[in-house]
Amino acid sequence: MLSRLGSLLPSFSRNKVDPSSFRANMSTATSGPEIATFAAGCFWGVEHIFLKHYPPAQNKGILKTSVGYTGGHTQNPTYQQVCTKGTGHAEGLRIEFDPAIVSYKELVEFFFRTHDPRTVDQQGNDRGSQYRSAIFAHSADQLAIANAVKADVLSKHLGDYEKYGSGPKAVATQIVDASDAKKVPWYDAEDLHQLYLFNNPSGYQCPSHRLYW
Repeated sequence: MLSRLGSLLPSFSRNKVDPSSFRANMSTATSGPEIATFAAGCFWGVEHIFLKHYPPAQNKGILKTSVGYTGGHTQNPTYQQVCTKGTGHAEGLRIEFDPAIVSYKELVEFFFRTHDPRTVDQQGNDRGSQYRSAIFAHSADQLAIANAVKADVLSKHLGDYEKYGSGPKAVATQIVDASDAKKVPWYDAEDLHQLYLFNNPSGYQCPSHRLYW
């Protein structure tokens, strides 16, 4: 995605959407929100497909999202640095959700349904470790759920990906224990990347971000 940097700023919409329209309030049925963090290629499209199917305005459980960088070794990385592949970070999506409305398992299943997890460090034509498929689990429960869903995808859904193109008969998704935020920190991406495809409807979207089943 580094090659798109030159045209990114000039093409950025002046009619920016109101971020508050993509935020929802917690229900009263739970004590607090939970966090889910996924990496599945270019973060513009990952955020876009989640919010299209779980719009906060319709109270489907996602409270708000942010795109950013995680799983690397450089503090406070920039987009340019991540694109050079030298920081070790993945482009990620951080979801704050209401577990009384949508379960973590459902979000993990949707993550697998909406990208091709068979490819290593690649989604579509986007290649590099920043585009890897990964789940960053924030608790032992999330870790167990992520591993269980990954095993289910491997046993039941490889054929669903084959319909859109041949690939390895394996799931390359990394499952990372991110329960210690100091060891696996999250860094928000620059403002222009947040809600990018809502601000720029004709902007780039990786073709591998679709519903596979």
